[in-house]
Amino acid sequence: MKTLTALFTAAALSVAATAALADVPAHEISALEKAGTVQPLQKLAETAKAKHPGSTITDSELENEYGRYILKVELRDAQNVEWDVDLDAKTGEILKNAQDK
Repeated sequence: MKTLTALFTAAALSVAATAALADVPAHEISALEKAGTVQPLQKLAETAKAKHPGSTITDSELENEYGRYILKVELRDAQNVEWDVDLDAKTGEILKNAQDK
């Protein structure tokens, strides 16, 4: 019985962790922008690109991490170096600016 309880507990924790870290579906982004919950993603993407002039965005996603919206942007600069830039989607603050390894 203890094993069964432990399995249910582990499963519940796994589901809770997944719910706390979730990609925001594309159809919800416009409503978040209109409500002022997040800044326009185009503006945030330009902020990320400004950190690496001449770069291009190769991927991006908006995530809800424990109630905080984070825009994760992957860039490739003019020297073909890849960068990961994470921004607080509400404030525009750069939370991470690291070379992708």
